[in-house]
Amino acid sequence: MARHTRLPGESAEYLAAREELRDAEIELMRHRERVAALRRALPQGAEVGDYVFLEGPADLDAGDTPVREVGLSELFTGPGRPLVVYHFMYGKRQTEPCPMCTLWIDGFNGVAHHVARNADLVVVAAADPPTLRRHARARGWSRLRLLSAGDSTFKYDLGSEDEDGVQDSTVSVFTRDADGTVRHFYSAHPRMSEDIDQRGIDLLSPVWHVLDLTPGGRGDWFASLDY
Repeated sequence: MARHTRLPGESAEYLAAREELRDAEIELMRHRERVAALRRALPQGAEVGDYVFLEGPADLDAGDTPVREVGLSELFTGPGRPLVVYHFMYGKRQTEPCPMCTLWIDGFNGVAHHVARNADLVVVAAADPPTLRRHARARGWSRLRLLSAGDSTFKYDLGSEDEDGVQDSTVSVFTRDADGTVRHFYSAHPRMSEDIDQRGIDLLSPVWHVLDLTPGGRGDWFASLDY
């Protein structure tokens, strides 16, 4: 079994602690694999309606620029492909784009062409298409399919919006049966429980994991739109 490479000057105390940490990291990896297996083994999910979204071209600026309607079932680009939807906190009561969501989506834009080899990926916001597109252009998002939930209840039904229009970040996965039936497979939210407020989708962004490697960890750092 591989061991930590000893560097000049490392004490026996450091080496012992590093080996203890390495064993914990191995167990964490194995536990993540067990959790992933449980997720893959979920029974057939509930059938969901064919929600209608609004989609505009990449150069969408004006509020009167035509947009097209697209159904949830149309977001699947081929048989047997899952659909991953990130619920962006932007629109309605969220009048400014969420900095943390923006951080996540920055990352999705970088890896979307890799994800596309195995799954379809879209971003859905409550904001209207022109507003959403303006933010996307400012961030340089060029590889993502961006959709407005429009008048649909999609975000409310999936738990990323409350009855007052307050937004939350969520990731949802859907599948489509051979007969075209769309089913909900899995959703995750940052708030996992009463005592876990912001950790539920951390695995979707490498930022946290890089910070966790450092002596100070992630601390109370929060993303911003303008640094």
